[in-house]
Amino acid sequence: MLDIHWMREHQQDVQRIAKQKGIEVSIEEVLRTYDERKQLQQQIDEERAKRNQLSQEIGKLKARSDTASHAAAEERMSQVRQLNDGLQERETLLKELDVKVNQLLLLVPNMVSPDSPIGKSDQDNVRLKQVGTPPTFAFEARDHVELGSLHDMIDMSRGVKMAGTRHYVLKGTGVLLHRAVQQLAMDYLQEQGFTLMDVPLMVRGEAMTNTAFFPLGQDQTYQIASDDKWLVGTSEVPLISYYANEIVDVKAPIRLAAASNCFRSEVGSAGRDVYGLYRVHQFAKVEQVVLCEADPDLSEEMLQEITSHAEQILHLLELPYQQMAVCTGDMSQKTYKQYDLETWMPSRNSFGETHSSSNLHDFQARRAQIRYRDQAGKLRYCHTLNNTAVATPRILIPLLENHQQEDGTIRIPLALQRYMNGMKELVPAIAQK
Repeated sequence: MLDIHWMREHQQDVQRIAKQKGIEVSIEEVLRTYDERKQLQQQIDEERAKRNQLSQEIGKLKARSDTASHAAAEERMSQVRQLNDGLQERETLLKELDVKVNQLLLLVPNMVSPDSPIGKSDQDNVRLKQVGTPPTFAFEARDHVELGSLHDMIDMSRGVKMAGTRHYVLKGTGVLLHRAVQQLAMDYLQEQGFTLMDVPLMVRGEAMTNTAFFPLGQDQTYQIASDDKWLVGTSEVPLISYYANEIVDVKAPIRLAAASNCFRSEVGSAGRDVYGLYRVHQFAKVEQVVLCEADPDLSEEMLQEITSHAEQILHLLELPYQQMAVCTGDMSQKTYKQYDLETWMPSRNSFGETHSSSNLHDFQARRAQIRYRDQAGKLRYCHTLNNTAVATPRILIPLLENHQQEDGTIRIPLALQRYMNGMKELVPAIAQK
């Protein structure tokens, strides 16, 4: 959420960003409705003050015994009744305007950094660097679904049978890999000073709104029937909500990390990336969240830091990747600046997104009311950031495909071997029989 006074001073800039992000909101209407509500509130306050004054006069006049004072009291009582009738109507209108102002403000996007590319979709994202070289195979490489079947570690058909499209079952070494990459990431982040958290996967709608996933992302979220509880699509929601409506100490940035299951409905993505494990309804993520002082230079430093953590995890997994500067049209409403990391996936013959890093400045903290006291003792809203340290099963796609051998075995990266009971490679299930 943006400061309303700042928004007024930068109305055209905010409207331009809304257009670039594809968000339909009239900043002029936001400000006009806000002013209408403010004027009505002032009118109500003035009439309440007048009513209180009349009530005090009535009390004094009634305390007198003369007829003129009683007549004056009756006249003032009539004025109070008229004020009450008008106040009731205006207070009802004020409640309606409160709702409308809030609904409009929740549609206003965050601004974007000056160095963010301008574009309409992920096709306009800009590659900043490539690390590692995609492998070349002297044999016909298998994709991750074929490899999963060969190793009896992925069962797509039975996942669909029990839960519908975009569901899967991991088995045996598939489960070991799934958990191993998470534990590798968690151990690494703990070494970097992150506090590990285990957080709720169901949250109130308020938590989704406060973290700027609602209202625009509500169609991507699963709701618990007959309850204001929602399944999170990322542990960013509970990690930020942990400090909602609090004054925190950010003399040193607060670094949090959680491994959690995540759920997304993927509405609007029909026909996109539906093969295998790339775009599924249930997955797991290790998420980094940082809260720091409202210093743009500091939060930029934090963005570079959390992105480097994700890069280091890809390095440990021995996977080639590229870093992308995300354009305005591919950003979410809440994002000020974003990087994506895309990992090489041989079956797609291209890089596919596996990680994302975002700096939100104080947009999210304003909604969640997370503040700190600066050196002068003034309350200010924190800057918040988030990053996907690793997401699985999507990361299994490049992990299996890049490390496959001609005989169907899959090499396990050195850093992952201790999480795989010392195994150095996976042998096809058929070969084990």
